[in-house]
Amino acid sequence: MSLTFAIGDIHGCIDPMMRMIERVEAYAPAGKIVFLGDYVDRGPDSRSVIERLIAGPSSPDWQWITLKGNHEDMLTGAHDGRHAESWWLENGGIETLASYGGALPPEHLRWMESLPFIHTDQHRIFVHAGVREGRYLEEQTQHDLMWIRFADGVSGEYWGKHLVHGHTPSASNPRIWGNRTNVDGACVFGGRLACAVFDDEVPGGPVEFLTVRP
Repeated sequence: MSLTFAIGDIHGCIDPMMRMIERVEAYAPAGKIVFLGDYVDRGPDSRSVIERLIAGPSSPDWQWITLKGNHEDMLTGAHDGRHAESWWLENGGIETLASYGGALPPEHLRWMESLPFIHTDQHRIFVHAGVREGRYLEEQTQHDLMWIRFADGVSGEYWGKHLVHGHTPSASNPRIWGNRTNVDGACVFGGRLACAVFDDEVPGGPVEFLTVRP
């Protein structure tokens, strides 16, 4: 059985992330981990989170896919002039800068800038925030994929696939809403770091959730 694990928003919480990776690797001997974005800001150690993600899996039996979240967009935009630096700093950038000692290495900025916005497989769509119905999947904007929000209870058809995302935090997450799973367990706000486990051969929602406390 082939498995995919989708991990929600980390926000600089290195200890829960490391414990979640250990739980995932104990769950199966091999598989794929999709990190759903928002690795930086608000939490205590964004630098260590980015360093660990750049290092990648410790075994060739595992594949990691790291998607871009809106906080990576704010951070890189603050550095290249697309966004106001004050906007990023007011939304957790101060904590990120502190973890880096005041300046981010160029290689970390390049890595964050190059992150993909979406990952799809036979049965599922993985994005940071969501998709906008009424557009073809290939016509989704980067802004929608990183920034859109869903109200509780909302579900759609999503081109016959199950939608997996983070971005909208709640201590009640992870939760399934019809054809949609929200994996943002509000870890940085005192909730949980969450992971949804999917059987790659079976359509629909997760077969199980894994969670760790901050």
